[in-house]
Amino acid sequence: MSGPRPRPPTLRRAPTAPVWIQIGWRVLFVLGLIGTAIAVHWFDREGLRDTVDGHISFTDIIYFTMISITTTGYGDISPVTDRARLFDALIVTPIRVFVVLIFVGTAYSFVIRRTWDKWRMSIIQRRLENHVVVAGFGTTGREAAEELIARGRDPASIVVIDCLAERVAEAEALGCTVIQGDASRDSTLEAVRLARAQSAIIAPGRDDTAILVTLTARHVAPDVRLSVIIRAEDNELLARQAGATTVVNPVSFAGLLLAGSCQGTRATEYITDLASAAGRVQLVERRVRPEEAGRPLSALATGLGVRIFRGGQTYGFWEPEAQALAPDDILVEIVPSEAPGRR
Repeated sequence: MSGPRPRPPTLRRAPTAPVWIQIGWRVLFVLGLIGTAIAVHWFDREGLRDTVDGHISFTDIIYFTMISITTTGYGDISPVTDRARLFDALIVTPIRVFVVLIFVGTAYSFVIRRTWDKWRMSIIQRRLENHVVVAGFGTTGREAAEELIARGRDPASIVVIDCLAERVAEAEALGCTVIQGDASRDSTLEAVRLARAQSAIIAPGRDDTAILVTLTARHVAPDVRLSVIIRAEDNELLARQAGATTVVNPVSFAGLLLAGSCQGTRATEYITDLASAAGRVQLVERRVRPEEAGRPLSALATGLGVRIFRGGQTYGFWEPEAQALAPDDILVEIVPSEAPGRR
């Protein structure tokens, strides 16, 4: 038996009217409700009684209507016929509720919520340190965030930037810190404290946008590691020139895996295993520990060392340089997923 049908998505669009126009429409709506009540009370004024002078004037109608809408009345003017009482009970009372909700909603939308959001943002910004910024929460950005979470990173330490409210909501549902905005603007990257981040993943979905975001990010945070997704091989050099630390081409990588799978599936499966937190082994990049200096790469106790980065040069495990680790070396090693040395 099939389950319940999923609810269709709702189209949403950010308001484009200025604040004063939005407030103006609400004021006009309230005045329209009050005007309707005044008109009905005037045409049915025979159903009202004034205990002061016994005469119902137009001024009395305005007074009675405003008092009835804003309070429960003072009793000096009161409805005496069934029709007048029904109108007050069934029409004026709902109008009173609508007017209160409109004014409370307006105050919340334009004063309380903005003040609250600014206060919350300042608190979050003060706590942002050593976090990961994900610029673009499409398919690639979402998978990167989910992989980081699977590897043990606190979702709150992942800050997602995207222009679309739907994607921001998806990231927030994962527990990430989110901001809806343009990652190619200085103000957006400064708001997420990019300069204090551990690294940034730039995956907006377009190469030109990715390069622009990379330029902006490198301007805002000269020392932060930037991993950029580029789909056209011709744009990889441009991304590096823009300041990318790492350029990943998913199209080329997929091609390499497909080509390798033609000669056998085991190597491709192992590469996928290395790249995923769900695999049995992991690729780890770290610095040489003090007790490891001077030892060969093959003597690592935490895993299988495969590569050394030293002085801007790269050395494999079979080369002579791998026979003695230096204190400043960067290692790439393969470790079991549950290894204590995994970071």
